[in-house]
Amino acid sequence: MKLIADEDFNGRIVRGLLRRFPPLDLVRVQDVGLIEKHDTEVLAWAAEENRLVLTHDFATMIDFANNRVAEGLKMPGIIAVPQDLAIGEAIEEISLLIEYSLENELEKQIVFIPLK
Repeated sequence: MKLIADEDFNGRIVRGLLRRFPPLDLVRVQDVGLIEKHDTEVLAWAAEENRLVLTHDFATMIDFANNRVAEGLKMPGIIAVPQDLAIGEAIEEISLLIEYSLENELEKQIVFIPLK
């Protein structure tokens, strides 16, 4: 599974995931030259690279992702994590997705954490 963390995504969650899964292919928007880019650009880049997007942005990222799907554009998936969710719980929930999701299973999906 390949991931990209949105610009404002909690770095402690990113570090926790990388500690738990050392070979995890996870980059941050800041690492790939997308800092301060519009959500649509981040989603387009993620689609090209086949990366799920980790985001706390429920306000706009979700709508732009849904628009991509409605327009028939590639959208590898979104993992939406509330900003106020405990870091340990966020890491646990995302870890379940990493461990048990099949390749491309989350394509065109928006997964809201915590899983219920």
